[in-house]
Amino acid sequence: MISIRHLFKTFITPDGNLLEALKDVNCEIHKGEVIGIIGSSGCGKSTLLRTINMMTLPTSGEILFEGKNIAAQGYPINKLRQRMGMVFQTFNLFEHLNVLGNITLAPMKLKGIKQEEAEKEAMQILHKVGMDDKCTAMPAELSGGQKQRIAIARCLAMHPDIMLFDEPLSALDPSMVGEVQTVIRQLAREGMTMLIATHKLKFAHDVCSRIIFMNKGQIHEEGTPKEIFENPTRSATKAFVQQIYKLWFTIEGQDFDIVEMHSQMLQFCNKYNIVHIIETAQQIINLMVLIVLADYRPLTVRLSFIEQFERVSLDFMIKDLTTSPLDNNEFTQSVLDDIRSLSKEIIEEPTKKGFRVKVML
Repeated sequence: MISIRHLFKTFITPDGNLLEALKDVNCEIHKGEVIGIIGSSGCGKSTLLRTINMMTLPTSGEILFEGKNIAAQGYPINKLRQRMGMVFQTFNLFEHLNVLGNITLAPMKLKGIKQEEAEKEAMQILHKVGMDDKCTAMPAELSGGQKQRIAIARCLAMHPDIMLFDEPLSALDPSMVGEVQTVIRQLAREGMTMLIATHKLKFAHDVCSRIIFMNKGQIHEEGTPKEIFENPTRSATKAFVQQIYKLWFTIEGQDFDIVEMHSQMLQFCNKYNIVHIIETAQQIINLMVLIVLADYRPLTVRLSFIEQFERVSLDFMIKDLTTSPLDNNEFTQSVLDDIRSLSKEIIEEPTKKGFRVKVML
């Protein structure tokens, strides 16, 4: 369907230096594939998508769409974009048009479809993405998840051959992510060809048929989700997919600032889009630090987030301790019951330096 051959894109930075955003990218995209493009910020994910639909012109190389080089001078770019839907992280809806107007505008203007027919099909598409009850709403009245579903519906109204998603989940509140994921999963089941640049590794693992890992403007490794996420062959890929984000606290005495601890935890959760766990985490912190482990100092507390599996845990580590502090009878059983009710699992394990209680959230 699409063949990318020796694709380069170079930018000139404000200070006059050359930045190679894409370096000799080669890739084949087949009809019906759902390809996840992953990698750290600045690796070239978005640039690759924008170059494929010619929103960003390549410096050199070829992009063959059904055998024709769309990067060649004179190729009808506007017709190309009618066949390639693009969904952005910032939605890009027309704020002066209601939902129905956003979806019908392009079919009417670009394809000459009559308004009645365009609106009839728009309602069918809105039903498909679960938004038919919002047809007369203005974009300002919608949540982030609803706006993103409208953006997807707007693309579907043009009957594209391929859809490109540039971080479609990154601007959403955690509570809204699921509704957009459901729509994309449905499109995958229906055989829509999709390229999805995303930092949501679990989503890429679950939805995509192939994963491309980009590093410093190049395709560093590609394969099935199982190959990339469970058995990567290159060290940079392994380091990226197994990345764990951590926030550490060391409590030396009784005069520590637990309010500041909670504040830093909230910043951490906001940064990694896991703010939905903050209330539970803070309750567990209060129970463990102020009651269960009140007599254990120094105490190290670690909040960890494994992005690939969307797994969050709180570790409480006590140096030189050989038995579990949870066996201490000085606090009431109801406190421990409260902690267990807030957590998915509690793991008690000795370490080389002491004892650790891991609370899975």
